[in-house]
Order: sequence, then C-alpha cells, then structure tokens
Amino acid sequence: MDAVGSDRADFKVNPLIVFRSVILLASLVEIVALPAISEGHAFPVHSEPRGGWTVSNSPPKVTTWFDGELEPVFSTITVYNSVKQQVDKGNSRVTGSDGTVLEVDLPNLAAGSYRVFWKALSKDTHITEGDFTFTIAGRSSEK
Repeated sequence: MDAVGSDRADFKVNPLIVFRSVILLASLVEIVALPAISEGHAFPVHSEPRGGWTVSNSPPKVTTWFDGELEPVFSTITVYNSVKQQVDKGNSRVTGSDGTVLEVDLPNLAAGSYRVFWKALSKDTHITEGDFTFTIAGRSSEK
C-alpha cells in the first residue's frame, strides 16, 4: 500500500480506452490540420477576359487573380490560338501588391478562340495548373 492507502498494483490500463483516446487525438489533429493544408494551394478566383466568354475586341493582356500568394519564378501563364501557336508576348509575370495576380501581355489578336494555360506555385510550394478559353468576336488582325 502507498501513503494514501491504495494498492496501485491492482491498477490496469484498459487497451480499448487507450485505443479510443489515440483515435480521438488523431482525429482532432486531422480536423485542425486539414484547413491549413488546403489553404496552401493557389487557385484562380477571377480572370480577365473571363473563362468561356466572348469579347468584342482583342484584350491587351490576360490577367488571372488567385486566392493565395504566388512564387514569381515558377508561376506562368500562356495563351495559344486554335492551331496551338503561342500568341502572347512571352512576358508572363506575377504582379499585385500581394503577389496574387498572374498576367501576360497580348498583341492585337484576330477574331477566334484562344486557350489560356496557367501554372501556379504557391509560396508554400504547392503547384496548381489549369486552363480556360475565351473567344474574340471582333475584327482585328493577329500580328
């Protein structure tokens, strides 16, 4: 017996209670960690011209806003015409005071369909990529 009069030799750990406690703790850690993990990816929230839209004139540039800060060296945006020729000016860049805007300048483009490809590396090294199209209905000449 100890000083308070109990016999600790009879104390046993119930394995089921330990297992349940470990599972509960792991679940709580996952619930807390998952939102932080999902916030690491940068996804587009808006673009100009907008994906799927038809514009009347050739836009001066394609701009895409993201929901997280981008790594400028590894984030790119390119524009291709319907015969898969790159038509942007090759000056893809991250802009904006918070580093969440990806854009590329365009020459005066002819009427037709264009596909924009983007690849974004968020500051915490998660890569996302995608594409969208827009159409020019106006009359301008491709240079």
